[in-house]
Amino acid sequence: MSIKVAIIGAGSIGFTRILTRDILAVPELQDTHFALTDINPKNLEMVTRLVKKDITTNRLAARVSSTTNRRQAVADADFIINTTRIGGLEAYQHDIDIPLKYGVDQCVGDTLCAGGIMYGQRNIAQVLAFCKDIREVAKPGALFLNYANPNAMNTWAANQYGKVNTIGLCHGVMGGHWQITEVIKLLVNGKKKAGDKGYVEVTPKEVDIICAGINHQTWYTQVLYRGEEWTGRLLEGFERHPAFAKTEKVRIDMLRRFGYYSTESNGHLSEYVAWYRKRPAETRKWIDLSSWINGETGGYLRVSTEGRNWFETDYPNWLKETPPQLGPATRGHEHGSYIIESLVTGRVYRGHFNVINRGAISNLPDDCVVEVPGYVDRNGISIPRVGDLPLGCAAVCAASVSVQRLSVEAAVHGDVTLLKQAMLMDPLVGAVCTPPEISQMTDEMLIAQAQWLPQYQGALPAAKARFASEKKLGTRTSRGAVRFKIKTVADMQRNAAESRRNAAAADKAMAKRQEQAARKR
Repeated sequence: MSIKVAIIGAGSIGFTRILTRDILAVPELQDTHFALTDINPKNLEMVTRLVKKDITTNRLAARVSSTTNRRQAVADADFIINTTRIGGLEAYQHDIDIPLKYGVDQCVGDTLCAGGIMYGQRNIAQVLAFCKDIREVAKPGALFLNYANPNAMNTWAANQYGKVNTIGLCHGVMGGHWQITEVIKLLVNGKKKAGDKGYVEVTPKEVDIICAGINHQTWYTQVLYRGEEWTGRLLEGFERHPAFAKTEKVRIDMLRRFGYYSTESNGHLSEYVAWYRKRPAETRKWIDLSSWINGETGGYLRVSTEGRNWFETDYPNWLKETPPQLGPATRGHEHGSYIIESLVTGRVYRGHFNVINRGAISNLPDDCVVEVPGYVDRNGISIPRVGDLPLGCAAVCAASVSVQRLSVEAAVHGDVTLLKQAMLMDPLVGAVCTPPEISQMTDEMLIAQAQWLPQYQGALPAAKARFASEKKLGTRTSRGAVRFKIKTVADMQRNAAESRRNAAAADKAMAKRQEQAARKR
């Protein structure tokens, strides 16, 4: 019997096609019914045509339905995947630009810091609506796979308040695993290069890791290669690596001071802690401009905007392309298809998942969302006990967990006091801003994003009154550490091949894969 997979936010550029192709690469899943839904009918129609072409070209029994009626898409679904960006790029612009007026410089702004906190307010209101549909019309026991950021906040709200079995999925662990493998390869071979006699190739399959923490702040607490522990040598390797020593300065400094490497990109990690983005001149020392993901101010907003504009322009060419023959060779590494495969076929899969802690990490709160190893088979998802994180690593995570907890409660209840407390407790916001600045910045963001915040409608008149009566504190005109102008379509047409790659890079997973491929070349 075929399964039904509903994808909410299916109009996302590229990612829906990645997920559907990965599922269709599994022989037992090639008759899947994909139910695509999005509030943007134009994007939904474009992506639907691309997915249908993949299926038709490969002569598969799968079928696709698409609708702007989310409840209809979710009805009788076995699995529901969330890839939404609530408020789209319009809201996201506020997440970056308003905090910058108060001195808060973000590279991504979708997980923590001021942007991530507000993103959570927009997302959680809708995640709870998704959960209501899942409870009422999806298959009993349907699994909700959340890819949307802020991942931990969304997953926390869906499990605790949405009352739906939800797993948060992210590719960050895989990217760092690849980097660690490259570092071990460097250390093993010394000055030898590929092709030299005695050169040893090292692959991620040969490097066994245990990674644990919270989403985007997960730590590689064990790194085994040929039965030996390599954690203590990683700092030496990263400092010597010709690329990583330049692109991962924040992550290397965290490794130097805490003893363990962290999963997330240089730009991401820099905005989760208090130390690297406080002052523009100082921030420039910690970022690298070879790729936005290494720390560019508003970098993800820029590439997302360029990617959307280019996709709309270049879509006819995407439609003309002959899709690849789907199978193991074309399958990506996103967890979603492997989880679905394991639950349906019983094949065992090991990955890293975002789940309610329940003692998996013993020195973080039981009710928070942690990212830890997990195993999947026909019997379900099993999470082993990791034990204590190293004390310093746990302290970094605990600070973020407090922000997440306040943010989730604020979003669920529409509580401005809790929202402002979340902003106060955020490490980078607190390092940059005074309490009055934080309060006013929060009000300004609430007012600007009111159309996507139904739970705050009753609090908006008071927020508007406060903001109108106070002396304006968000008066900085700095563009941050380094901010690049968004390219026009005409600019991008001058190098169509690069623009197509960048359009795909509007998805961070694609950006990381491209970065890895470029380094291999």
